[in-house]
Formats: sequence, C-alpha cells, structure tokens
Amino acid sequence: MEGTVDGFRYGVVTPVAAYLMACLGGALGLRCIVRSLLNDQSWKPGWLALGAASIGCGIWTMHFIAMIGFQVEETRIRYDAGLTLLSLAVAVVVVGIGVFIVGYRGAGTANLALAGTVTGLGVAAMHYLGMYAMRLNGAISYDVLTVGLSIVIAIVAATAALWAAVTIRGFMTSLGASLVMGVAVSGMHYTAMAAVSVHVHSLTGGTWDGDSASSLLLPMLLGPVIFLVLAGVVVMFDPLLVLGDGDWNRPTSHRRAKAPAEEPAPPRHSSVFDSPTAPVRARQHPYEASQRTGEW
Repeated sequence: MEGTVDGFRYGVVTPVAAYLMACLGGALGLRCIVRSLLNDQSWKPGWLALGAASIGCGIWTMHFIAMIGFQVEETRIRYDAGLTLLSLAVAVVVVGIGVFIVGYRGAGTANLALAGTVTGLGVAAMHYLGMYAMRLNGAISYDVLTVGLSIVIAIVAATAALWAAVTIRGFMTSLGASLVMGVAVSGMHYTAMAAVSVHVHSLTGGTWDGDSASSLLLPMLLGPVIFLVLAGVVVMFDPLLVLGDGDWNRPTSHRRAKAPAEEPAPPRHSSVFDSPTAPVRARQHPYEASQRTGEW
C-alpha cells in the first residue's frame, strides 16, 4: 500500500530552522572565501578549506534538520549511521573541490561552470545519499522529472554561490547572497522531497536495522553546529573582515588613485590563517615623503 508522506511533521519549525542553518553556513563560507582573496599574506588554503567546510556543514545540517520533520504515517523511520556520516563527508569534500577551483583559477565562465556543476552534483549526491540512509518498512521510489529538477536547482544554486564568493566583497552584500543561497538550497531539498513516494510493505510486520531520528540525528547534528559556531568565532574576530579595510570595498581604480607618499601604512592584521613571517611596512617619516614629492 502507498504510505502517507508528510514533510512538515512539526509545521514550519523544521523548515525555518533548516533555512537558518543553510544561511549560516553560506554566510560563513562566503566570508572565509572573501578573506582568502583580500590579503596575499593570508594562508589561502586554510581560509578556503574553512569556507568549504562551513558551506558543506550548513547544507548537511539543513538537510537533516528538515528530515526530522519528515515522516511516513504507516511506519517508523530509522537511519544508518555510517551512510549518514558519509553524506556529510561528501558534502564537505565536493563543496571544497568547487571552492578551490574558483579560489585558485578565478571566476571565469569555464571555471564557474565546472565548479558549479561539480558542487551542485555533490550537493545532490549528499541529499540522495542521506535519503538512502533511511530505513523503513517499505520501499522508496522517486519521480524522475522532479529529481532532475532538484539537480538543476542544486547546480544553479552552487554556481551562483561560487560566483558571489569571488565577486562580492562587502559584508552586507555577502549577507544578502547567503540569504538567497539559503532559499536555493532549501528549495532544492524540498523539491527533491516532493519526488518521494513510499510503498509500505505491511502495517504489522517488519524489523530493520538503524537508529531512530531522535537518537541519531539530534546528537549527530551537534558536531556540525558546534563547528559552525567555532567558524563564526574565527570570522567575527578577524580584523580584516570585522573592522574592515575601507579600500577593499572600493573600486580598484579608486584605490590606485592615491599617491604612494600620501597612502598611510595599513594596519597589521593577524588571524589564525595569517603568515607569521609576513613583512610589515615601516611608517615613513614626513620628511622622507616630502623629499619624494618635492613638497614640505
């Protein structure tokens, strides 16, 4: 018999919480990627890896928070712990591939298309691998056209997010991009869930391996959530991202318009990913500046 599928067991609580986690992961990831591009003295692989892990954890957390609200009324749902953890690894690794492509090769059309496709397929793989980890007294089937639509949404969302990561500099614009990214990722998830139908084997029998959603997902979600909080602390206490360097939000032509003698020495920023051997430019004496410009 066909099972009664309900993706909103707790009303709007799980969709809203899932959306917020997707936005948080996206916002942290975008800021980390921006940080890797701001200063040549920064350790770029570290910032890109932190950004990829933030986005991957945000997407994975969004998926399984949303799955807490998923139920089939005729049967209980359990999860395979190994496959659930594997889906987290897939999300982080594949997002990392896309992030490193645009972080090192730039945001050209070909690079964005490649990185967005790889990342989008990885997000879709994470979702369907997480679905494959479900254990219930029945068989899950999917509508092919709706699955295809969800994959297209994932690729478009990933491409847009990577483009924003290497194009947008300002904090508010990054925040807006993360909100749009949250909508796209959540839209992909619920589009994919609309493709699901369940054929229940029987109403009485059936035993299967796996842990219940409450016993597995809730404790497992703590790790990525704690990681996102720690990543937020790193981003919040990084001077270049929080205090801001006004020149980074200005067009390049405006930054170069200043004469070298008139440009003050930039403050020395430090963070966990900055090189300890980075050179510090000495402050120039006013007399030395006047000798260059011929003015006193």
